[in-house]
Amino acid sequence: MKARLDLCVGRGGWWAAVGWLCGSALQLQQSATAPPQLWLLAGVLAAGGCWLGAAVRVPRWRGLLCLLAATALSWSVTDWRAHQRLADRLDPALEMQPVRVTGVVSGLPVWRSEGIRFELRVERTEPPSPAGVPARLSLSWHPSGDAPGFSAATMPRAGQRWSLPVRLRLPDGPVNPHGFDVALGWFERGIGAVGTVQGRAGVGPAMLGETGGETVDRWRQDLRDRLRERQGDTPAAGMLAALAVGDQAAIEREDWAVFRTTGIAHLVSISGLHVTLLGWLGGVVLGWIWRLRSAWLLVLPVPVVVRWGGLAVAVAYALLAGWGVPAQRTVLMLAIVVLLRSGARRWSGGRILLAAAVGVVVHDPWAMLQAGFWLSFVAVGLLMLGGSPSAVEVAPGWRGRAGQELRSLWRTQWVVTLGLAPWTLLFFQQISLVSLLANAVAIPLVTLVITPLALLGLLLPLLWAWALPVVAGLMHVLQMLAAWPWASVHLPAAPAWAQALGMAAAALLVAPLPVRLRLAGLPLLLPMLWPALPLPSEGEFELLAADIGQGNAVLVRTARHSLLYDTGPAYGRHGEAGNAGERVLVPLLQALGVRVLDQLVITHRDTDHSGGASAVLQALPVGLVQSSLEPGHPLRARAPHQRCTAGTRWEWDGVRFEVLHPEAADHDRPGIAMLRPNAVSCVLRVASSGGRAALLTGDIGIDQELRLVIRQPERLKAAVLLVPHHGSVSSSGLYFLKSVQPTWAIVQAGRHNRYGHPAPPVMERYAEQGISVIRTNQCGAWHWRSADEAHWCARNLRVRYWQLIEPVPLVADGPDIAKSVLNDQPPPP
Repeated sequence: MKARLDLCVGRGGWWAAVGWLCGSALQLQQSATAPPQLWLLAGVLAAGGCWLGAAVRVPRWRGLLCLLAATALSWSVTDWRAHQRLADRLDPALEMQPVRVTGVVSGLPVWRSEGIRFELRVERTEPPSPAGVPARLSLSWHPSGDAPGFSAATMPRAGQRWSLPVRLRLPDGPVNPHGFDVALGWFERGIGAVGTVQGRAGVGPAMLGETGGETVDRWRQDLRDRLRERQGDTPAAGMLAALAVGDQAAIEREDWAVFRTTGIAHLVSISGLHVTLLGWLGGVVLGWIWRLRSAWLLVLPVPVVVRWGGLAVAVAYALLAGWGVPAQRTVLMLAIVVLLRSGARRWSGGRILLAAAVGVVVHDPWAMLQAGFWLSFVAVGLLMLGGSPSAVEVAPGWRGRAGQELRSLWRTQWVVTLGLAPWTLLFFQQISLVSLLANAVAIPLVTLVITPLALLGLLLPLLWAWALPVVAGLMHVLQMLAAWPWASVHLPAAPAWAQALGMAAAALLVAPLPVRLRLAGLPLLLPMLWPALPLPSEGEFELLAADIGQGNAVLVRTARHSLLYDTGPAYGRHGEAGNAGERVLVPLLQALGVRVLDQLVITHRDTDHSGGASAVLQALPVGLVQSSLEPGHPLRARAPHQRCTAGTRWEWDGVRFEVLHPEAADHDRPGIAMLRPNAVSCVLRVASSGGRAALLTGDIGIDQELRLVIRQPERLKAAVLLVPHHGSVSSSGLYFLKSVQPTWAIVQAGRHNRYGHPAPPVMERYAEQGISVIRTNQCGAWHWRSADEAHWCARNLRVRYWQLIEPVPLVADGPDIAKSVLNDQPPPP
């Protein structure tokens, strides 16, 4: 039996490794976890496959059986782990209910001006509800409001035990085409609920003491705080914190934008290059120390000390830096090499890389859905594939050797840059055109100067001061490069087949093949670089209501023009957490191929409608801003501006646009744009050449609805209605709904928003009129086409088991219409 298993693991082990990756990848495509009976069946199949693989004498069949056995085993293990995590989610009945939890702070708390976010490992709850509150929470604690007594000196620290009054909700986030999967991020980290710390006199948060646990995280926080105390919250200090302890949150959003534009973001993250360098330096230093005592040499030879000591240093740094996927990959590859050297064995680079991938996936199967996983492993694979040029005669002396090293570094850089370009497009829809130049400057500085000083500063803080001018000089160069007009380009998202061709083409271009064969890969890049964009035909339009939380943001596209109606909210109490423009709309517009906004409509000044406008205006050329903003508002000066006034009409590609509200006299009322901004919301009607229309209403109330019904009832009828004021009780009057007669009504409101939008009585009113209501907090982004009235919800495009699936939509006619929406079919008559 043992011999047969050894045979399967030995000769078929590489096929089994591939099978393990395939099994995990297969499970990650499921919309729901499987019943436990299938886990048992898969385990039996895996055992049987391995037994047969050991018995079969034909290597090809043996490898295939081991592949299938490992696939079945990996699938069942991953599915079982997914089931366990799903079972440890918040009970929906406890959402937004006051609960007191006691637990230990874990991870590295993130502290910004708007508050602190940290993870809590729950030990008990009050009242006891072990089945309802998950074991791991992500909590926000704001310095004012419901949580008095918060300060930087008393903020939670890793390893402390706290008793906290909280309100929790299920971990979820916006769902938009080509957007980041927020629910996956929570799920992968094992977060079963997110929430906020509450408090009032006598029952507020309480620190119960230190636990002595979370040792690594306590060290990380202590070191980060020491760096912050000495260097402050400067950009240079943020980079040092990121390199020393992996605190990516210490870097400001503006600096991240510079790093992405110049293509050096991988250097600021804890990359394999940093871990390898530190491991090598650690091994060299330990070897030098070991040689000082001859007695030590009799115990262990220097090469053994160098190998194992270097590995220990690499592991320590990877843990200190947060144990991200690139660090895991590097540590595993180094460990495999050390073990092979110790046993006088050799594996190819490809086998070492494959074994490291299996190790990462065994630890965290959901890492396969991270951009960092693919960028890290593919980069190393490309370097192995590109190899080194065949040996050539090198001129004697240091000049010849230096020239060869420079050529080798140049080759390495362009192989990685060119080979990763399709992958960068896949994940970020962006390619840096200055990355070769930026990396030529940044790699030696970050790797050989800044990173060593950042780490040595943990022992001798004076060295941090030496690193600051180097960081400042590097940032100055990067900012100049990022300011170039063509520093980077954003390309629309390509279909899957075009992405696959692009990846194959990149591998072909860097492979050690004759130039003629490599150039054959260039045509394969074209479908990914210039994808065919599905646009409406002449006289038709499409509408996309983005999932941006509590606010409005609707994209209207015709055959050759684009209009954005509102820009969503600013996040956080004062916008410190960003806004819908930079976090949702700009990436969405770029992924859809919108290079220019012909018009931006800002209905009124409220931040849930104008919060993302500044980011949109900065990222994209805007032909015209039409708004009800008061004179002197800063947004009016960012682009050509026109006051939003009833009677304004224009036509694009056979599609008619008309502003129905406010009247010119409304703007002349003193202070109305500031004191009653909802009353002057821009109401826009969009109609196709065939008569199908959409009515976008902003935050108008019942008074404005009545005026529209009285003055121009014939212009209100529309197939799609953007529900006024997010479904507030002060809007959606019965007479207005009867005049519009929509088939679909869209509510753009945040989940568990503090206003209670949409109000239940308003939803009942829509139901009584037989109107199907789409809520973006349930549906995700909603897309509708005027040509055939086809429509879909973003949540239904790619359903996965870690996502929160709710009934889509809330409709008047019950299951029949709900089923039609899920199947992207028109509702029944």
